Amino acid sequence: MKAVSVKEIKTELNERSHAELMEVCLLLSKFKKENKELLTYLLFESEQEDKYISDIQEEIDLMFLEINTKTFYYIKKGVRKILKRIKTYIRYSKKKETEIELILYFCKKLKNFRPSIQKSVILKNLYQRELSSVQKKIKLLHDDLQYDYQLEIDALL
Repeated sequence: MKAVSVKEIKTELNERSHAELMEVCLLLSKFKKENKELLTYLLFESEQEDKYISDIQEEIDLMFLEINTKTFYYIKKGVRKILKRIKTYIRYSKKKETEIELILYFCKKLKNFRPSIQKSVILKNLYQRELSSVQKKIKLLHDDLQYDYQLEIDALL
């Protein structure tokens, strides 16, 4: 089966009734965990972005505690898993401020992580890459926000 374009899906959804749309949403939520998470964000958490960010930060804290610190190989795998999860949450929100907040929080946690990431070239490069991507995204924000976020970045550098 070949998937149709977004335009075709949009026109088809316009023709459906409210009950049919609800049934489609519920059916989508049953098939994939990401679909259910996205629906949860859209229905319950999109109105309270600050709470959404703080909940994710708590989850990041827990994930950093669970990282296996025996070798840098396992640390790298754990850090990449956390970053992948953060990027998923960022895709749900689509807000630049949320993205910057979460990546900066991740970088703070990574910088303070023990054993130090300075002993691993891969982890240092990942840290630098995330900081530079945040710096590029900050330039798209309002001047006041740019200043506040730049202070946080300077502290991390």
